[in-house]
Amino acid sequence: MNSDNDLQIAGDILEVPHLLQPPREHPVTVAEFVGLARAIAADRAQWEHLVEYDATSRWYHRLRTGPGYEVWLLSWVPGQGSGLHDHGRSSGVLTVLEGTLTERTERGTRALSAGAQRVFAPGYVHEVVNDALEPAVSLHIYSPGLTEMPMHTAAAAACEARPVTA
Repeated sequence: MNSDNDLQIAGDILEVPHLLQPPREHPVTVAEFVGLARAIAADRAQWEHLVEYDATSRWYHRLRTGPGYEVWLLSWVPGQGSGLHDHGRSSGVLTVLEGTLTERTERGTRALSAGAQRVFAPGYVHEVVNDALEPAVSLHIYSPGLTEMPMHTAAAAACEARPVTA
C-alpha cells in the first residue's frame, strides 16, 4: 500500500509561483462572479451606507461596472416584488445581504435568507418578492450588463416550462 498523497508526489503548487495563474482584475467565470458577490457582501462598508428604502418602488443603485458586467444593490420593503421576469441575454448572481426574499419559479418557491446565493443563466424566469415583515437588501451581478428584463405572465411561464410533444 502506497502512503504517498498527491501533495507529497506533486509538491505544493503555491511553492511554484510560475505555475499559478495571475489573479484577474475582473471576473469572467461563474465562480469568479460568485466570489465577487461574496467579497462585496462581506465588505459592508462598501455598500451599507448607500442603501435606501422606498415605499413606492424598489430602490436600486449601480454599485460597480466592469468589462462585460454590472453590480447592482437593491432594497425591498415588505410586499415589494420584481414581477415574473427573465434577464434577457444576461446571466446573473443574486445574493441576499440582509433580510429574507422569496424566489418563485415554475419549479416552486424558495426562501432566501441573508447569505443565500442564486446563480442563473440567460432566459431564467423567476419572481423575487419580500414576503417577510422586515426590509431586505440584495446584490445582483449581471454578465453581460443588464440591457433588458422581459416581463412574463404566469400562464406564459407555465407554457414555456411544458415540453412540446409531436
